[in-house]
Amino acid sequence: MKIAIFGKKYSPKDREYLSLLIIKLKEINAQICIYKPFFDLLPADLNFPVKTEFFSHHKDLSCSILISIGGDGTILDTIPFVRDSGIPILGINLGRLGFLSSISKEEIVTAIDSIAIGEYEVEKRALLKLEKPENIFGEIDFALNDITLYRNNTTSLIVIHVYVDGVFLNSYWGDGLIISTPTGSTAYSLSVGGPIITPGSQNFLIAPIASHNLTVRPVVIQDSSEIRIKIEGREDKYLMTLDSKQSSINKEQELIIRRNDFDVNLVQMKNKTFFSTIRDKLLWGFDNRN
Repeated sequence: MKIAIFGKKYSPKDREYLSLLIIKLKEINAQICIYKPFFDLLPADLNFPVKTEFFSHHKDLSCSILISIGGDGTILDTIPFVRDSGIPILGINLGRLGFLSSISKEEIVTAIDSIAIGEYEVEKRALLKLEKPENIFGEIDFALNDITLYRNNTTSLIVIHVYVDGVFLNSYWGDGLIISTPTGSTAYSLSVGGPIITPGSQNFLIAPIASHNLTVRPVVIQDSSEIRIKIEGREDKYLMTLDSKQSSINKEQELIIRRNDFDVNLVQMKNKTFFSTIRDKLLWGFDNRN
C-alpha cells in the first residue's frame, strides 16, 4: 500500500505526532510518498524510510490514500492535487476545530491500524464548479467548501442578484454572499447563520454575509441547479474566493456556478459519523456552566 502525506507547515510541537505517524506507516509496510515542500520543512531525524518517494505536482501523485496533516485548510489544499483521481483523503487534525480533518493526534495509531486492515469507509463529497467566467483561478475552477463574493475593501454595499435555474431568487444587499456545499456548511456559512447540511443531501446553500435586509435568510437548493449571479455596486472590482484561493472580479462579469462533474473522497473511520463529529466539535450535549 502506498500512502502519501501532505502538509503545509511544521511546528516543533507536532514532532512527536509526525514521528508516531511515520513509525506506524513503517510498521504496516506502507510505501511513503510525501509532498516535497513539506518534507523540506521537517527535521532530519524523523527517520523516513530510505525508499521514500516525493511529489510536488498532481501528475506526480499516485497512491492508495493521501493523509493530510494540519487542519481543514490543509485538506482544502489537497484538492488541486487529488482532482478527479478518486484518491481518498484522510485528515489528521493538528489545528483547532477540524470538521474535515476528524482524526485527532491521539487517534493516529488506531486510524493507521484501521487503514491497514481496510476498516474504514469512503464518503463522497460534492464540489462547486465556477463555470463562468473561465480561467480566473487557472485550471482549478472547483471548490470543496464554498465560493464567496465580498465587497472590495470599501464601506459601500455590494448588491448581488441571484438566479436559480433562470428564475430570479433575490437581490442581496450587504457585505457579500456565500455559495456553499454541504461540506462547507460547517465552515464560513455556519458563522453567518447558515444551517448544517449532511454531506450526502444533494443540496447547495446560498447564505448572505451581513445582509442589510433583516428578513433575508439562507436558502437551500438542489445541487442539480444552475446558479447565475450578477453584481452591482459603486466599485468596479470585487473579491471572490474559491475555498482558500482569492481573486478579483469585475462587476460586469456574470458568474455561473454548478455542481462539479466529479466528487472527492474523504476517509471516515467506522467508529465516527458526521453527527458524532459535529457533536464533538460543537460541544453539543456538554454542560460547561461549571
